[in-house]
This record gives sequence, C-alpha cells and structure tokens, in this order.
Amino acid sequence: MLLLGVAVGLLPRLLTDPALLLRAGAAIFHHHTLLQALFLSHIHTVAVAAALPYPTLPSSLPPPTGFLLPSSSSSSSSSSSSQRCGFRKAQKKPEIRKEIPDQSPAADLGEAAAKGKTLPTHPGSSVPPPRKAGQLFRPLVFTVGFTGCSFGAAAILQYESVKFRVETAIEEAKEEKLKKHEQGHDTAYWHNWWNQLSDFQKRAILLMSAVDDWWNRMTEGQKTTLGIIGLNTVVLCCWRIPYMQRTMLKYFTSNPASKTRCLPMVLSSFSHYSILHMLANMYVLWTFSTSVVSLLGREQFLALYLSGGVFSTFISYMCKTATCRLGPSLGASGAVMTVLAAVCTKIPEAKLGIVLLPMLSFTAGTALKALVALDAVGLLLGWRMLDHAAHLGGALFGVWYISYGHGLIWRKREPLVKFWHELRKGPPGRTPPSGGGDSRG
Repeated sequence: MLLLGVAVGLLPRLLTDPALLLRAGAAIFHHHTLLQALFLSHIHTVAVAAALPYPTLPSSLPPPTGFLLPSSSSSSSSSSSSQRCGFRKAQKKPEIRKEIPDQSPAADLGEAAAKGKTLPTHPGSSVPPPRKAGQLFRPLVFTVGFTGCSFGAAAILQYESVKFRVETAIEEAKEEKLKKHEQGHDTAYWHNWWNQLSDFQKRAILLMSAVDDWWNRMTEGQKTTLGIIGLNTVVLCCWRIPYMQRTMLKYFTSNPASKTRCLPMVLSSFSHYSILHMLANMYVLWTFSTSVVSLLGREQFLALYLSGGVFSTFISYMCKTATCRLGPSLGASGAVMTVLAAVCTKIPEAKLGIVLLPMLSFTAGTALKALVALDAVGLLLGWRMLDHAAHLGGALFGVWYISYGHGLIWRKREPLVKFWHELRKGPPGRTPPSGGGDSRG
C-alpha cells in the first residue's frame, strides 16, 4: 500500500517526464502487478515511448525518491521468467536485397574470367548447370544460315563491285580525252592557284597527298584488313568504358551457358580484352591478308573470315558443353586460323618464318600441321589458357573450304547473281532508264 500511495502522489510528475515514467514502471513491475496495470493505463499519454523499443536511460539521471529499484542480481534472475517493464524489444526487419534483373549467368562468368578467377563448378555454386546438347540446335542453325548468307552477300557485292569498276573505267577514259585538249590552259590556272595558297594550306595538301600515295601503295588485302583492325580497336576501347561492361559481356563474349548465344558468335570475333591478344591476331591476319585476297578476292575473303569465326565458335560451344567446362571466350583467333589454314592449304609449299627467329624457315603445310597438333594436344590435356577448340574449328573450316567448299558454294553462285541482275533491271515490261533495249508488251 505504501508503494501505491507514493505512485499516486508522483503521478503528475511521471506524466510530464517520459524517461522517469519508464524507470518507475520498470521498478514497480517487479514488485506488484496492480501498479503495472496502472502504469500501462497511462502510457498512452507518451506516444513516442510506446512506439519505440525499450530505451536506455542516461546514467547521470538520479533515481526518484521513494522508489525501490531492483538490484542487478535480482534483475538478471527475474529476466528469464518475465519481460522487463512489459515492453518487447522491437525486432529489426531483415534487409531485403534487390536483385539486378539484367545480371545473367554469362555476365557472372565473364566477370570471373576477366579477373582471372577460377570458376566454381560444384553443385551449390552460382554457375548455371551445363547446357544440354539439344540446346545447341539454334547455334547450329545460325551457323549454317549465317555461312550461306555471308557467301551469298559476297557474290552480290562482287557483282556490284565489278560493275562499278567497269563504269568508272569508261568514265575515266572519257575524262582523259577531255583533259588532253585543255591541258595547256589548266597548267597555268593551277600554277596561279598554288601560289595564292598560304604555307599552312600547302603543308596540309602535301600531307593529304602523302597519305593518298601511302594508301594507293597498299594491296587490296591490306586495305581490307585495316578496316577489320579498326573495328577491333573500337571494340577494345569499349571494354575500357565502365558502364558498357554488362553489354560487352553479354554480346561480345561467346558462352554456351548464356541466354544470348547466336549474336555473340559473330561479335566475339571482333572482341579483344587484352591489347597483346589483339596485336598478335591482327599481325597474323595482316601477314596473310595479301595472299588470301589475291587468291579469293576481297568479298570472298570477308565471307570466309566471318563464317570461319562463327563456325569456330560453334565448335567451341560443342566442346564446352561436352566437357561441362562452361566459360566465356572472345577474340578473332578462330577467324584468323581459318584464313591461315586456307592459305596454307592453297599454297602448302610457301615459305614461312618467325619474326623473332628469322633463321628458322618452314613450309606453310608444315606450319599448319604443327599448329593443329599443338591445339589438339591442348584440347585433350585440358589446357585452359587458350580456346583450343575454336582454333581447331577455324583451321578445319579453312581446310574444308579450300578443298571442297569453294567448288560447292562459290562456283555455284551464278543463279543467285542472275536473279540479282534481273531484280535490279526491274519487271520485264519496264523500259531501261537509258532508253535502249527491247520492251515486251
């Protein structure tokens, strides 16, 4: 009863001081249940104290007169049987981590490979399960379709190129005749024009003339290879842009475990992450570009290069799926091996050498056999430094095309070229733009 009287006497002070109210309630709760009910009936006046978890009172606050606070021993012994002050400590809500929807398994594998980490293969890892052989059907169809479309487009481009060269030669012959009649007047005019230019303009014109002479001295194969080198350089720079990393991993690395498997078969042939890797591939391509373009032509060379890159990637897909060694690959090595194998098969007696070892020389056929044997050993022993399956696929495609594919595909392009020619002429009843030819009613 004494405690009840003290509580009623200090009730106004308790309602105005929430911290004191909580300490008083904690002490009274351990001695009398009636006072606990009184304390809980007035707690609604302190909304903040009711909403927050049990607060920690400052140690500098003196205990109120007339209250008996429980000792540390009694407090520790009673905490197991009852809750302190009738409050429950608010539980922290578990943090919900938002998953990135665009993060694909190929991106995880690509990041691990780019950082040089070993990919986990145990069942509980984050690596996706191996793809079944049936899921390689779409890459197979894409490989066959892309190869056919590449050589078909090459045949049409060659037709248009020959037609353009013939028309250009005729126009240049006409212009040459006109220049002979006006040559005397033109010499004086250009001499006066040159004297009116400033020194900076003269230097700029001389520089452009030197660049034009350098370009004209290059072979057709070297000019074509320069375009390929430019594309590879642009992709190499894109790898250095941070916000493009996800796009590069998705579309410019080939991985049979990725959801996007067809388009990277083409784009990965122009993708290099290492500068040394790109320099090595482009040097070999530059070395053989003149020979292969002189043998096949520019258009057929481009079709062979692109088709070889896609075919080598498909062979890599097959080996990775069979061995369950999933991982991303990139680089033009497969396409370059196709070009190298094509030249070595077409001219097996050609002499080759090594830049750093000029005293060594060997035939092209011997070099091709050595490279194929090295990649075969690497594939059988499980070497993972290079994609040996892609190298073997590229070499196999190059040998097949020179031996059988050229006669099977390129020599039978005449029906397609005739169809394109008739399509360009228009309907049979249409009169040609020049006004000549027969018109059928």
